[in-house]
Amino acid sequence: QVQVVESGGGLVRAGDSLTLSCVVSGMTLERQTAAWFRQAPGKEREGVSFISHLGGYISYLDAVKGRFTISRDNAKNTVYLEMNSLKPEDTAMYYCAVGRRPWHWTTVTDDFAYWGQGTQVTVSA
Repeated sequence: QVQVVESGGGLVRAGDSLTLSCVVSGMTLERQTAAWFRQAPGKEREGVSFISHLGGYISYLDAVKGRFTISRDNAKNTVYLEMNSLKPEDTAMYYCAVGRRPWHWTTVTDDFAYWGQGTQVTVSA
């Protein structure tokens, strides 16, 4: 079965950097759009960044533009989220997700069928 495993979260100070990794097994990642979502306590889940199957299309949440960079290594079945200039408002559980349909570019949450358990990112002021 498909497994999605995130890593790289932690407790950092404002202005610091972190890079999250997401390893996918049980499927060929190179056919699927992948994404990072986050959910803070008491808030709805939001899409942080999306990347198409070959990386030709990328989208970012306005709040992270210029600070976060999504990338992927299809040979390693891995998606990354480099986060720079972190702010306290970036504190959340970060989830990696993989799209349901191959070759399909999407930023619609319901189009993502495979989700990891999340990795916590906490940014102190």
